[in-house]
Amino acid sequence: MHHVSDLLDSDVTREAVWVDPLACVYDALKMMNEQNIGALLVQIDGFLVGIVSERDYVRKVILDTHTSKTTRVSEIMTREPVTVTRDDTVVHCIALMRKHHVRHLPVVEQGKAIGIISLRDLFLDVIHEKFEQSGVEEEVLD
Repeated sequence: MHHVSDLLDSDVTREAVWVDPLACVYDALKMMNEQNIGALLVQIDGFLVGIVSERDYVRKVILDTHTSKTTRVSEIMTREPVTVTRDDTVVHCIALMRKHHVRHLPVVEQGKAIGIISLRDLFLDVIHEKFEQSGVEEEVLD
């Protein structure tokens, strides 16, 4: 059984990208597009205060007819996001995502984000593990 630490130490996950809560949503979306990611951590002085995703933008900006250039990230971010630690298992992370209907989990140590795990990261890990157990060549997934 794999742990979050295994994902963080592998090529599966990327370094977490963060944004200031006072940034405009437009700039946050631009960052997501440039990095080809679906969520940004929101931090103040290195401490996690929220997470903002493409889904937040759709539901809280577009559908509420706000504008992304005047709306601040703090207005649409998810405050007190569900988090995990390096010691949590992949199965636990999947269960948390299912229970809370989220697609990204910040990985924290002492209140500071050290990474982020996506649903895609978890599913790929599970698939790789199944291939390893069955003896099938992993290059099929690459």
